[in-house]
Amino acid sequence: MKSILIIGAGRFGRHLASKLKQLGNEIMLIDNNGEKIENIENDFSDSMVGDCCQESVLRAIGVREFDVCFVAVREDFQASLEITSLLKELGAVWVVAVASHDRQAMLLSKIGADDVIYPEAEIAEKTAVKYSAKNLFDYIPLSDEYSMYEISVPVAWIGKPLSELDVRRKYQINIVAVKNGDELDPVPGGDYVFRHGDHIVAIATEDRIERLQR
Repeated sequence: MKSILIIGAGRFGRHLASKLKQLGNEIMLIDNNGEKIENIENDFSDSMVGDCCQESVLRAIGVREFDVCFVAVREDFQASLEITSLLKELGAVWVVAVASHDRQAMLLSKIGADDVIYPEAEIAEKTAVKYSAKNLFDYIPLSDEYSMYEISVPVAWIGKPLSELDVRRKYQINIVAVKNGDELDPVPGGDYVFRHGDHIVAIATEDRIERLQR
């Protein structure tokens, strides 16, 4: 469990807070718009109205006590810059800022954000890869070169054990799980026999996944 501060109770901030709370974290939400806070206070008892561009407000919150501070003030980029800078000056442990385009991401990094997320770009990239590939069900980038892919098991593999296929040598991919409906077999052994309806979850480069699907 982590203690997390989210500054900005817009759509992104609310969705982020809900998921983090669901995962068992302690969440504090703050926004300078009293109506936004009023709408969420039943779900987040530790929420408050405040202008985080004011150093006194951030000092009163005690930003050093949080494991992660999110700056999700997307409608006012100047405020986002000021808040990010103030958080670092006040000793926040880890600051994650949300950007709306590339230049914002660059500037937020320059003033000290430990991480910058760019939701639209990340979603667009994931969607493009998913819908341009054949039989690709999910895609998670891990680095500039490697990603995790969920794809249908090749028809030629059905009925064969994993050890017989020699996947690592032939295709240079690493299978980390096999899914079939609601069933999940993490790190399947060499005796796993592939079935109709199986999806393999593999770590690989894009070209190796494309080669496998061909």
